[in-house]
Amino acid sequence: MASGTTTDLRNGVVLRYNNDLYQVVEFQHVAPGNWRAFVRMKLKNLNNGKVIEDRVRAGSDIEIVRIERRTMQYLYREDDSFIFMDNDTYDQIPVGSDMVGDGARFLKENESADLVYDADTETLLGVELPIFVELAVTETTIAVRGDTATNVTKAATLETGAVIQVPGFVNEGDVLKIDTRSGAYIERV
Repeated sequence: MASGTTTDLRNGVVLRYNNDLYQVVEFQHVAPGNWRAFVRMKLKNLNNGKVIEDRVRAGSDIEIVRIERRTMQYLYREDDSFIFMDNDTYDQIPVGSDMVGDGARFLKENESADLVYDADTETLLGVELPIFVELAVTETTIAVRGDTATNVTKAATLETGAVIQVPGFVNEGDVLKIDTRSGAYIERV
């Protein structure tokens, strides 16, 4: 762990703050007139995903945590764990579903994801899935003629089993680009 000051803040930096690990989502240096300058921070808790906002005096000491990202291949799911394989050592690493998060429903076997580790303690902090994935539609209803007058959506089941809302023109067999953060349809591929 490296100690630093608020001048070392950057988006994406991981901090040990209030005895927990947080990632800086955004920060802003504020110098209001004749008051002391401060830094307004928006931080995401790496354990539970909650986002908090806080202020600290400009120039305050902060504890920066060095992180390491390792690209690993998702193999399969076993009970409540996702099994990832290190591409360099071929070690298989079980990761709890709470670490993978909601984006796990878009995770296809043999796809890559980044596992984020604390570089000093080798502790797994979380899993970063690719932002966009391409998945085939396995099941959807047929659009009704005349539904094109408005922006009509319908449910579609993807090859991973996830169900999302798609435009009426999407058919079975189409490959779609999906945003794993929100589960939103982006485009047909």
